[in-house]
Amino acid sequence: MDFFLNQLLNALLLGGIYALIAVGYTLVYGIVKLVNFAHGEVYMIGAFLGVVAISSLGLPFWAGLALAVLGCGLLGLLIEYLAYRPMRQAPRLAALITAVGVSLFLQNLAMLVWGSEPRAFPALAPSGEEHFFQRAILGGRDGAGAVFIPGKFVFIWSITLALMLLLDWTVQRTTIGKAMRACSLDKGAAALMGIDVNRVISFTFVLGAAMAAVAGVSYGLYIGSQIGFRMGVYPGVIAFSAAVLGGIGNLRGAFLGGVIMGLVEVGARAYLCPWLEISGGYSVAFAFAILIGVILVRPTGILGSSAVDRS
Repeated sequence: MDFFLNQLLNALLLGGIYALIAVGYTLVYGIVKLVNFAHGEVYMIGAFLGVVAISSLGLPFWAGLALAVLGCGLLGLLIEYLAYRPMRQAPRLAALITAVGVSLFLQNLAMLVWGSEPRAFPALAPSGEEHFFQRAILGGRDGAGAVFIPGKFVFIWSITLALMLLLDWTVQRTTIGKAMRACSLDKGAAALMGIDVNRVISFTFVLGAAMAAVAGVSYGLYIGSQIGFRMGVYPGVIAFSAAVLGGIGNLRGAFLGGVIMGLVEVGARAYLCPWLEISGGYSVAFAFAILIGVILVRPTGILGSSAVDRS
């Protein structure tokens, strides 16, 4: 039972990080109908900015997180303005190729700036002391099967839920949120009603990039190492799959899909892979199997709308 609870905590941690990344995909797709394949690299840049801010600049954790959010927000704005805005009237294939090109560009840029060797997330407390994120909030470390709930679990899930609620409120209740929903339905009609479509799209990219930055710093806090220039490829694909699973374009669906993907991946690694006597690296295959099964039954995703466009 204790082993199950520990694996459940790991799954929820990973699922929360996937959910934060998936929201960026679903925000952009909901408005411009573009799969931003460079979003995983924005997540990677956020992790690097957090590491540099804390280890090299000596900033406290919260300041490093804020710097990562601001830096990635600016990066999202630049990506939209320089790469995607000129492609807005182009065929979708051209925009898709552009997204892949931006992804490769950011990977190589990160390798040139920070090197090819993975970095470790910096210690947040002096040597010999235990930071809140490593401290047990519930349970303890004694005993082989003790359930250990560290502070980082509380932090990651608190900030994930807070950001999801804030984002949902922003989209549903605020003026810019109404403008986002109007652009999602019909950008031409929204422009005729006086909405600055370019400003709304730029804001959407900034918002999604900021969420990716929080996910990148949270992943560094969660895993403690493996902060590298290719770290965004695998989580980016998983998070995109989570957005499709929950219903691409649906914020709550992206959150649900991220949690499901985390649960299935960790559950398969802990139980199915040992039972089948295969490597734990195959655990992601089970997550994709769930995705394929849901898409076959419900192509729009779990919470996706089944409405069709009318001419």
